[in-house]
Amino acid sequence: MLTNTFIHIPGVGPAAEARLWAHGVRTWRDFLREPAELPFSQAQQRHMRGYLLDSEKALEAGNHRFFAQLLPSREQWRAFPEFSHRLAYLDIETTGLGRDAEVTMVGLFDGRNYRAYIKGINFSEFPRDIRKFSLLVTYFGTCFDLPFLTQRFSRLKFGQLHIDLCYLLRRLGYCGGLKHIEEKLGIKRSAETTGLSGFDAVRLWREYKQGKKSSLDLLVRYNMEDVTNLECLMRFGYNHMQKKLQLHL
Repeated sequence: MLTNTFIHIPGVGPAAEARLWAHGVRTWRDFLREPAELPFSQAQQRHMRGYLLDSEKALEAGNHRFFAQLLPSREQWRAFPEFSHRLAYLDIETTGLGRDAEVTMVGLFDGRNYRAYIKGINFSEFPRDIRKFSLLVTYFGTCFDLPFLTQRFSRLKFGQLHIDLCYLLRRLGYCGGLKHIEEKLGIKRSAETTGLSGFDAVRLWREYKQGKKSSLDLLVRYNMEDVTNLECLMRFGYNHMQKKLQLHL
């Protein structure tokens, strides 16, 4: 979908993008092949051409920052296939929901391997490792995970593309928390973590700090299922959003 996209060009919104598609200009290459008459001035077309040439170069170079800066946040899902080889599904656990809550662990899943960054163990490695990725996928990370991490690591700047599945799935009619959406889509959890919630994550961390090692093991398992299940939700969301958009192509 990324090469079907024109709304990352400054001044081009959904209506202008739809006009391009209606005139048979469905990809960047279509536009750059000098299409026939378009409902835009020559100056506007030169402006678009410049950005599309830059877009091709950025995509070829794997320059995610170019698209992260220009693509509206609600449309960054369109870049999923092109940057999925450098993708991280991310989820955090905290000591609560208040502004004074602390991050206790971060889970990352790249589609193959899962890694937990735990406070007091290997937490300091997270800022270095997150820079390896071009695309982040979260559930409600816009308002929760990323702000908490920015507060915890003052020098950390998230320059990646970011897909927040909470808002993407809401556009498809799926509202509510992560566990509720999983249940609606038939995604099962293990026997050990079924029924656990964010409140249990807080409890498990407290138990671990009081010396119960098995509570940390369960907390890590809970977090791992959070982030690995995001992959199923991402593919579901992308496929359905793609089908909706293709109706206009």
